[in-house]
Amino acid sequence: MIRLYAGNLPSDITENEFQELFSEFGKIFSYELSRDIFTGRCRGFGFIEMEGHEARAAITGLNGRTVRGNSIRVNEERPRAKGRGGRR
Repeated sequence: MIRLYAGNLPSDITENEFQELFSEFGKIFSYELSRDIFTGRCRGFGFIEMEGHEARAAITGLNGRTVRGNSIRVNEERPRAKGRGGRR
């Protein structure tokens, strides 16, 4: 199982549209769109889990694709660097 990061998504993308983008490459095990807590609009990124070979196909097929004028970025999720961000 590989967790993918999808960035530069349009702010008005729906969960159904997000799923449809990736479902053409295989089975989706889980997904999450990051949403603004006040407006409910997409914050421009999300995560999706797929099997390894299907996830790699999705990266190849979707990275750089234009969705409503935005060139989206799709790659394997990278671990967060320690000591960055968050509240103190």
